Amino acid sequence: MALANEKSVSDGKLWGLCKLPFWHSNNSSVTATSSSSVASSSFRQQQQQQHNGISVDHHSNIHGSLNVSSVAKSLLPTRRRLSLDPQNKLYFPYEPGKQVKSAIRIKNTSKNPVAFKFQTTGPKSCYMRPPGGILAPDESLIATVFKFVEPPDNNEKQVAKKSRVKFKVMSLKVKEDVDYVPELFDERKDEVAVEQVLGVVFLDAERPCPALEKLNRQLAEAEAEVEARKRPPEDTGPKIVGEGLVIDEWKERRERYLARQQVDGVDSV
Repeated sequence: MALANEKSVSDGKLWGLCKLPFWHSNNSSVTATSSSSVASSSFRQQQQQQHNGISVDHHSNIHGSLNVSSVAKSLLPTRRRLSLDPQNKLYFPYEPGKQVKSAIRIKNTSKNPVAFKFQTTGPKSCYMRPPGGILAPDESLIATVFKFVEPPDNNEKQVAKKSRVKFKVMSLKVKEDVDYVPELFDERKDEVAVEQVLGVVFLDAERPCPALEKLNRQLAEAEAEVEARKRPPEDTGPKIVGEGLVIDEWKERRERYLARQQVDGVDSV
């Protein structure tokens, strides 16, 4: 009996020893699996957060660089295509109640053909000749600006009187085979550059000064350029004999032939 009891007890212990490790191993594997899954999920979340953080920082850096570049671009001076003389003012002789003239030289300083156009805030009292055109590289012209000077209210001469009229010179890069039409500046308005906004300065027509002398000189040059454009271009190519010259030469040859025939007939008689 004692042996049987001891055997049963020992079998129970063996069963318990065999059972307990298996149970504990299951628990430990489940625990390990759950902990590893939690760790992997937390790692994935952390990695995703880091990735999102990096992507957000990357996009923010891109937007920041774009904002900085746009601000820097806006602060940079506009590259000029035209050179103006005078640069920022138009000088007019002050003659109240009359139409007076000013002049400005416009030169293309770029490497491409450039179209230019005038605009004014007083179209009823001002106009330009020419109002626009196309200049080849290094080509220049003198434009004439006409303005009617309003008489003062108190009928007194006021040379220092200021004018609110402004003029604007715009430019547009074009191709060589393009003809000038004002609609170019409307069709390609995103490419138009404002070269300069010009103010108005009145000069005393009876008091000589360097500005008035320069104005008179430029006006004379502008008139000479207008007259030169009116003249037909000189023919430098090979001369072609006209129809009238050919007929005249044929007549001369026929007359000489007939005269020779008459002489020969007289001699034969």
